Amino acid sequence: MLTISGLSKTYPNDVKALDDVSLSIPAGMFGLLGPNGAGKSTLMRTIATLQEPDSGSIQLDDIDALKDKTALRRCLGYLPQEFGAYPRTSPEVMLNHVAVLKGITEKKVRKALVEQLLTKTNLWDVRKKSIDTFSGGMKQRFGIAQALIGEPKLIIVDEPTAGLDPAERRRFQNLLAKIGEDVVVILSTHIVDDVSDLCPRMAIMGEGRILIEGDPQSLTEALNGKLWSKVIPTEQVATLPKSLPLVSTRMVAGKTEIRVVSAQQPEGEMTLASPTLEDVYFATLRQHNLQAELD
Repeated sequence: MLTISGLSKTYPNDVKALDDVSLSIPAGMFGLLGPNGAGKSTLMRTIATLQEPDSGSIQLDDIDALKDKTALRRCLGYLPQEFGAYPRTSPEVMLNHVAVLKGITEKKVRKALVEQLLTKTNLWDVRKKSIDTFSGGMKQRFGIAQALIGEPKLIIVDEPTAGLDPAERRRFQNLLAKIGEDVVVILSTHIVDDVSDLCPRMAIMGEGRILIEGDPQSLTEALNGKLWSKVIPTEQVATLPKSLPLVSTRMVAGKTEIRVVSAQQPEGEMTLASPTLEDVYFATLRQHNLQAELD
């Protein structure tokens, strides 16, 4: 269990990146959704002991992460948004090097581990090729391979599928699903489908705060009977009343579908729609923005 309590962080430019963040995350996949600038990466770096919070605590089982960073790092696997490798180095050599850094000094044990990880991440056939030549998806698979060294109890993956083509994204999702059964895996992303496909628990973050938390199915079902939609000519979007609780728009066959959250049927012959996690995401951010205006 990872327990985060009252975590806050304000940068020197007075940007409040974390604002009293508290979460309890059990073993399994946990999705952290939020737009760019929501504070997700700051939270991930803080959990990974790469930066200090101004206040709060982080506890992984019996480890106080802020007081004993070394103990936390021993059981951490971390895949940041961007990571590098030594130029012209193969995944086989690089994984062997990382394993040594993580204290796996016995050569036979290390060799078996590297072979296992290369197979698990489907990189065995390219184990001797330069990582410089890898596609985005292959680099991400190498990234998760290095994160798995040392049998981590906590794995953090930050925006892992951004920029991947659909096939690579699906392969990476399948890989995450396999490793996310017995350890705490935090998937930080702005891609709603990644959370919907993988995570039994999730939270939505905005402006450094946790806006809502729960399981995707229950959060989606809470919008049943409250989500309305209508397809209108695109030029009419600009004339919609500002009082309309609009949560999202999307193009449909050259026109625009508008989606609205309301306990009562809005004017304009709108019909009930089946909610998705994307609707939960946009509705939560809209509600937060309205509250910010009231504050």
